[in-house]
Amino acid sequence: MPPKILFEGLVFDEKGNPVETAYVGSEPCYVVDDDGFKRHIPSEQVDRQVLQHMHAMISGHEDLLSEQAAKMLGQDDIFTRAMIETQLKNLDQHFERLFEVGIPEASRAYLGMTGFRIVINVHGELVEIQQPGLFSPEDE
Repeated sequence: MPPKILFEGLVFDEKGNPVETAYVGSEPCYVVDDDGFKRHIPSEQVDRQVLQHMHAMISGHEDLLSEQAAKMLGQDDIFTRAMIETQLKNLDQHFERLFEVGIPEASRAYLGMTGFRIVINVHGELVEIQQPGLFSPEDE
């Protein structure tokens, strides 16, 4: 089974245009319009950059995130926090599973409604991830 396109509908080019998706054989790709030339970029290349960025944002903050998640779940006890923190520390394993099953369409739609956007250049390099409601690194 080919890997899934994780962020379909959430990826844009540097001009703000949505990036299309296509398959080259069995390989899923993001298709970036480079002044009329359609560049096919393997989606896994882009998706891994996004996941690495998210992992970097979480790394080192697992304790705080697990505490807040437990409170949101109404399960603010030491065991729930420990379980969530363990899951956050093992994100790499979860990311690999995402390529097999994908991100549910409803979750992608929700991310899109919140203004989450991934911006890439014509070479498939991550330019920016827009996450409304998050503090910038300077604000921490």
